[in-house]
Amino acid sequence: MLQDGSWGRYHGPHCDRLHDALAKFHDVEHVILCSSGTVAVELALRSVKVQPGDEVVMAAYDYRANFANVVTLQATPVLVDTLPGVPVLDPEQLQLAVSDETKAIICSHLHGCFAGMAAIRAVAAERGIPVIEDACQAAGGCLYGKAAGSIGDVGVLSFGGSKLLTAGRGGAVLTNDATLAQRIRLYTQRGNDAYPLSEMQSAVLLPQLQQLAERTQLRMLRVRQLLNALPVDSPLQPALYPDSTENEGNVPAFYKVAFHYNPKKDGGRSREDYAAYARQNGVALDPAFTALHKTHSQRRFRSVGELPNASALHEELMILHHPVLLQSADHIDALAAVLGS
Repeated sequence: MLQDGSWGRYHGPHCDRLHDALAKFHDVEHVILCSSGTVAVELALRSVKVQPGDEVVMAAYDYRANFANVVTLQATPVLVDTLPGVPVLDPEQLQLAVSDETKAIICSHLHGCFAGMAAIRAVAAERGIPVIEDACQAAGGCLYGKAAGSIGDVGVLSFGGSKLLTAGRGGAVLTNDATLAQRIRLYTQRGNDAYPLSEMQSAVLLPQLQQLAERTQLRMLRVRQLLNALPVDSPLQPALYPDSTENEGNVPAFYKVAFHYNPKKDGGRSREDYAAYARQNGVALDPAFTALHKTHSQRRFRSVGELPNASALHEELMILHHPVLLQSADHIDALAAVLGS
């Protein structure tokens, strides 16, 4: 790559190879490479023709850029609650959320938890609403025997600096719908690609994709080991749904591992202080996302109900970063000793 100068070309071999490899890995017809996961979500929204004044349903606990993308298109986010104790959209809330203005549903796989895609798609199909599957945290994961990102009408991936597939920046849109793919291309191709992934980034991503399945299995084994090693009275309790490490056909991709933090089991120490303690002892544990309804003006969204489950996640969820999950079994035991104390 360095010798032939292909890293610096507008149109070289590496993007084409990555495109083909991602299409094969996810068993999809169309892959659009782009400059970030955030851009991928925006392009997905544009592909299903979200317009000013439309509504987009999403979980009240989600990555903030998804909310921002909806607002950027001058549409209204409609926030629904999560399932109890886990950071994924509650499908039963969808019937209460959708309206004649609903043009899309965003469902995200977060912190090792899968959204209930079968139930979500059933509601969406009944109302003729496209589903955008955010698999930015789930590259390499498998749900119902299918690759995460390939189950919705359109899926998105992120190759950001901390992701399971990383080139510092970058993303991709996945779909089997030729019309959606063509709408994205018509928007992005302006004499050249307006939101490109570079040849160098693609070259960096290709060997990671080849290792992804093996590493996904190793991460899952390490999470099982960690959960089994945590003391019963640990202030951390796992937040997994479905039984992501057990259900046949489900292989989670643990970009983050979610835990509920109970300060009553830790002498009243705050979540922030517990995270500081963990990091001082070499464990990359942090408070998780802030809930969207807790951080945005109520003028910017519509909500369904009081959102108690998302509010609880906002207050008590913590996340363990993935690199430790590729360490040795002894390292995981040492980590469990830190988190259990």
